[in-house]
Amino acid sequence: MAPSDLLLNYLPILVFIVIAGGMSVAMIVASLLAGKRNPDVNKLSAYECGFDAFDDARHKFDVRFYLVAILFIIFDLEVAFLFPWAVTLGDIGVFGFWSMVTFLGILTVGFIYEWKKGALDWE
Repeated sequence: MAPSDLLLNYLPILVFIVIAGGMSVAMIVASLLAGKRNPDVNKLSAYECGFDAFDDARHKFDVRFYLVAILFIIFDLEVAFLFPWAVTLGDIGVFGFWSMVTFLGILTVGFIYEWKKGALDWE
């Protein structure tokens, strides 16, 4: 197979990228030309949860917000690992079962540690 034949196999991908890029630019230009422009004070104000900003945006947040976010990510990933594990449990055998039990045990110990440290208390 000649190198030119190999490159011809990628031609549909190149055509797709060119068409997608062209359509994207055309839609953005069309929305800029056809859209109404009537900005007012409310549209130009900074969006911050539906109320006016009451403090500088650069102030420090309480570390508990980050801890709860990290806990959410950890347990979200745990669920993402549990689904494929449950589907293939019959194929992976006893080693796979005890590996997941160990994984869940480590997560449980971490969760208990966070709970005892008061990371989940909001007061």
